[in-house]
Amino acid sequence: MLLEELKNKDIILASGSPRRKQLLQSLGIDFRIEKPEVSENYPPGLEREEIALYIAVKKAEAVIRGKDAGQIIIASDTIVCIDDRVLNKPAGREDAVQMLKQLSGNEHFVITAVCLADSRKMRSFFSETKVRFAELLDQEIEYYIDRYQPWDKAGAYGIQEWIGYTGIEWIEGSYFNVMGLPVQKLYDELKKFIKE
Repeated sequence: MLLEELKNKDIILASGSPRRKQLLQSLGIDFRIEKPEVSENYPPGLEREEIALYIAVKKAEAVIRGKDAGQIIIASDTIVCIDDRVLNKPAGREDAVQMLKQLSGNEHFVITAVCLADSRKMRSFFSETKVRFAELLDQEIEYYIDRYQPWDKAGAYGIQEWIGYTGIEWIEGSYFNVMGLPVQKLYDELKKFIKE
């Protein structure tokens, strides 16, 4: 069983996200946190999952430097895509309002990429979830932003918060992926990673 095999490993979550911490804890994996100090900028020309994969790998590379065998890094990045636009974390209140207005009444995709790394190898993968928002009133958008301040969330929303309960009509794919970590896929990929 994976949890037994991970007992002697030093698992490091390369993230400051409280949602990712909560989700990884829910898998029953013992880990510690090291927040990577990296820019989330990416080169022009990358599209959708390529962006999330690029940033996840960057985070893993920042934390894996100088680590010993037996240490496994889990790094992740989440982006929101609507049409050809990528919605990252909002720059402030007005940016968050505009993002939620774009998502209102529309479908979008949430893509979370994960990079697993140790001193010898690296494995990256991603998960994609389609999300449909109902039409949101301006007052609902402002209520949510003022109370939840979603500055650290791609697309300016958290599915596990008030706006997820009231505004999301349906999703196709992993709910946990929208929260920031596709835990079922991560569990499967970790099993492959430690056998390589």
